[in-house]
Amino acid sequence: MYDFEYAKAKSVSDAAARLKATDGAKLLAGGMTLLPTIKLRLAKPSALVDLGRLGDLKGITVAGGIVTIKAMTRHADVLRSADVAKAIPALVTLAGGIGDVQVRHRGTIGGSVANNDPAADYPAGCLGLGATIVTSKRELAADDFFQALFTTALQPDEIITEIKFPVPERAAYIKFKNPASRYAIVGAFVSKGPKGVRVAITGAGDNGVFRIAAMEQALTKSFTAKAIEGIKVDPGNMLGDIHASSEYRAHLVTVMAKRAVVACG
Repeated sequence: MYDFEYAKAKSVSDAAARLKATDGAKLLAGGMTLLPTIKLRLAKPSALVDLGRLGDLKGITVAGGIVTIKAMTRHADVLRSADVAKAIPALVTLAGGIGDVQVRHRGTIGGSVANNDPAADYPAGCLGLGATIVTSKRELAADDFFQALFTTALQPDEIITEIKFPVPERAAYIKFKNPASRYAIVGAFVSKGPKGVRVAITGAGDNGVFRIAAMEQALTKSFTAKAIEGIKVDPGNMLGDIHASSEYRAHLVTVMAKRAVVACG
């Protein structure tokens, strides 16, 4: 592992100031992606700014048809939340399928969303529900936030503080997971609610998480699995690796989306 400076942030503004003052500085939330990346020498941050002491970045509230999850809330906290289970049970399902017990007790929703791993689950939840990502500077719609593989609209000194999920009429998340890592080979988040019908796919696209407009239009007319069974995606836009070819991922997109529609009830 490379040498780096380490500091515990005293506040969000302190963390932002440290990021701005030091070229190559990175935020440390749960560390479930960043630390292994550093250990493998795939990243070389000059400094780590630890958000672990910021209690005001932890917690879940439900009010006015919105579930607000603060950025340092761990996956296990979402999984155990009775409020989330009542309002958006699909988010509980999503959180319960992330990694293993250790990962769920260390990883945070803000870290997952900020990293925008192409096989991560929360980007599909954000895009599939039409969430709003709140930062230290502004509010961003999920559609504008996720830009490409490991790339978001975040500025270098901008910090996610919370994520607001509108409560849908119905929603479900289904994924075909890697049996070892439990990352999504293909994951589908389908919802119907105040943001309309939305279908978000993770794990498959060569440009990261994405929506399928054709499926959304078909489900708006008839919210049934049959309505989308003939809708396919182009394998040329899918990832291909040792776990699944681009053609297989393209096939799984429709399969997982259909299963998510059925799970919506």
